[in-house]
Amino acid sequence: MERLRQRARPRNELRICDDEQLRTKADEAERAAERARFVAEASPDDEPAARRAADAEAASQAARAALDDASDFLTFLALPRPVLEELITAHPPTDEQAEEGAVFNPDSFPAALISAASADGMSQDEAAVLLSTWSAPDANLLWEAAWQVQQESRVDLGKG
Repeated sequence: MERLRQRARPRNELRICDDEQLRTKADEAERAAERARFVAEASPDDEPAARRAADAEAASQAARAALDDASDFLTFLALPRPVLEELITAHPPTDEQAEEGAVFNPDSFPAALISAASADGMSQDEAAVLLSTWSAPDANLLWEAAWQVQQESRVDLGKG
């Protein structure tokens, strides 16, 4: 039981990088490394293919490191179930929202969850500012990073 009680909570990271060229370069380098690995694995005796795969992997790692250096990361942790349930209860949907099937108030709950799940100490006010000032796709990804980790399961029922 002690080992089960000590499990680390699931975490989710959101990368924020405004340099589209670095993101593209890292993605392209990763795809090139995958292709080179595939060719090298298909021909295990082909030393030039193995060297190309190693070079492509090194280039991919360098591109990923450059992207990491230019990025900011926000980390979110899964909340214990009672904490999440209490947070949902603290942000009930309006009657109209409830009629539409909402379980929580979509106007107030996202900032509260982002703040509560933030491993970086983001306040609810800071989360609300980001949600209201970022573009819709970026704000949605911020919300999804905090919400998704709440839904992550790391247990398996097995094959029975």
